[in-house]
Amino acid sequence: MPFSNQSDPDTLINNSSTNPEFQHILERRCSRRELLQVGSVLGTLPLFSAGSAVFAAQQITPSALTFTELPQGLDQHFTVAPGYQHQVLLRWGDPIFATASAFDPHQQSRASQEQRFGYNNDFVGFVPLPYGSGSSTHGLLVVNHEASAPELMFADAPAAAKLSKEQTDVDIASLGMSVVEIAMEAGQWAVVKDSIYNRRITPLTPMLLSGPAAGSPRLFAQQSADGFKTGGTCGNCAGGVTPWGTILSGEENIDAFFSGDIATTDEVENYTRFGMTLNRKSWGSHYEQWDLNRNPQSALHLGWIVEIDPYDPASIPKKRTALGRFKHEGCNLHINTDGRVVAYTGDDSQFEYIYKFVSDGRYQPNNRTANLDLLDTGTLSVARFNDDGTLNWIPLLYGVGPLTAANGFNSQADVLLDTRKAGDLLGATKMDRPEDVDINPTNGKVYVMLTNNTRRTAAQVDAANPRAANGHGQIVELWPADGDHNQEIFQWELFLLAGNPATDIATSYHPDTTPNGWLSCPDNCAFDTLGNIWIATDGAEDSGIAEGLWAAAVEGEQRGLTKRFLRTPQGAELCGPFFTPDNSSLFCAVQHPAAGTGSTFDAPAHRWPDFDPALPPRPAVVVITKIGGGPIGG
Repeated sequence: MPFSNQSDPDTLINNSSTNPEFQHILERRCSRRELLQVGSVLGTLPLFSAGSAVFAAQQITPSALTFTELPQGLDQHFTVAPGYQHQVLLRWGDPIFATASAFDPHQQSRASQEQRFGYNNDFVGFVPLPYGSGSSTHGLLVVNHEASAPELMFADAPAAAKLSKEQTDVDIASLGMSVVEIAMEAGQWAVVKDSIYNRRITPLTPMLLSGPAAGSPRLFAQQSADGFKTGGTCGNCAGGVTPWGTILSGEENIDAFFSGDIATTDEVENYTRFGMTLNRKSWGSHYEQWDLNRNPQSALHLGWIVEIDPYDPASIPKKRTALGRFKHEGCNLHINTDGRVVAYTGDDSQFEYIYKFVSDGRYQPNNRTANLDLLDTGTLSVARFNDDGTLNWIPLLYGVGPLTAANGFNSQADVLLDTRKAGDLLGATKMDRPEDVDINPTNGKVYVMLTNNTRRTAAQVDAANPRAANGHGQIVELWPADGDHNQEIFQWELFLLAGNPATDIATSYHPDTTPNGWLSCPDNCAFDTLGNIWIATDGAEDSGIAEGLWAAAVEGEQRGLTKRFLRTPQGAELCGPFFTPDNSSLFCAVQHPAAGTGSTFDAPAHRWPDFDPALPPRPAVVVITKIGGGPIGG
């Protein structure tokens, strides 16, 4: 998600390695003649088979995506497909505690914001109440708050880097995460404001670093004398829900919150490779924690996967260093055939990598306590794609191959602190902004959202992307041939090459896709209980259509037939689609409505969702249900 009034940090190229790029591999995998075959409506790929042979016996019966497709469009409203309704459940500033007063954007403070739903909601996760019940009408909603937009938060706001201390305190408190109990009442969802579970987690909330990097001298900082204790989380983008009911949150564009000169630190190489673009926020002007001149190791405390337990409001969140440090988009888990936990995560920058973690310990379905630290020990690997349709997962292990003292690695902690550098040395494949990486629960395949790569030059045009500046992205499908996710060798295929087929010569869609079914810039995804993929976008508005959500089957005759289900308001990004266990409610986050339009607090492009002249546009979580009830999509 690009920060307001700033260049998008996801488009910065910090990978100068000579590792192969995915598009070059894809070019060798598919001939130009195959890629540009034209169907009755748009280009199609022979890669749209009915499913790989290993899954032939697991063909999914009808996808049940019978909803009436929503037309393309772009306006100030949130619009869903006919037969469905939506409810704005939580907005920035809404009280989440019974003691909090009504929101007044002209009377803000740190203490007040810590009692309220945060800004720019991204990942949304729902876990049932009580734990283990499978309820779809009562549960905990856990939401990431990724970034702020001061020009829409404060009247007469100065530039983000020049906020006053009081404004900065609000800015800080508006980020992190919210945990909110919700319940269905008379067909509507409602916040339970007196819940014991409700909680704000902010960039100031005490946390712990755990796993192999914890305690490293490189992590000694103003907020951590021992390298174990740390303070807070920010830049929280996507995430995931574990089988034991905790939440994983990915710290992504954390560099934006720091100021200073990295040349004054001992981490110049790390910070340069991480892509630290400093002095964009006011935090370091008022607090030592975010000033690298005064606290040079501080940035190493961010860029991790954070695990929180929403069922225990007194629990201390932990940063799982075994999963590596980079710009995490999110993290999703799969329980392997041998009981090991397999985590997939992407590094959301152009030309960065895809990672897999396999735990040493095994999941115990009837022993929640035993599962709580499974992500602390295991093996992290990085993906290298091959042109024969296979990929290798290469372990990132200290002392193995180039990961030695000769290259600056003196421990496994160094490997995890310098994960990007380790991937460079191991020859990982450069990808086009890996965002959400999720596992389909019905076929066991992994789906990677590759949002775009606008830095591709004309010299890099190839069969998979026959256009300079890949502004539309693609989805890649990965799987182990025998269903064992612990395997080092996987298979891969291209599932979707996005873009407008009327103007982009290299796109891949099902031949029955309508003019409303094409999409651009896949970002997040979710799966319903039938295994259909639901694709959220971030960048489609650059192609003249609203961001939104599209659905498609992944197997059978309708594999890859994308249908638009909803549209977001102008300027907004659609994030975090998440279903209740019975598919009857679909939560999603509308982030930064009216952004990118020159909007200000006093003169926004529109005022969604309140359309109240006294209120600015506000990011919000929306819940969608079917009129008359029933599963979403049918």
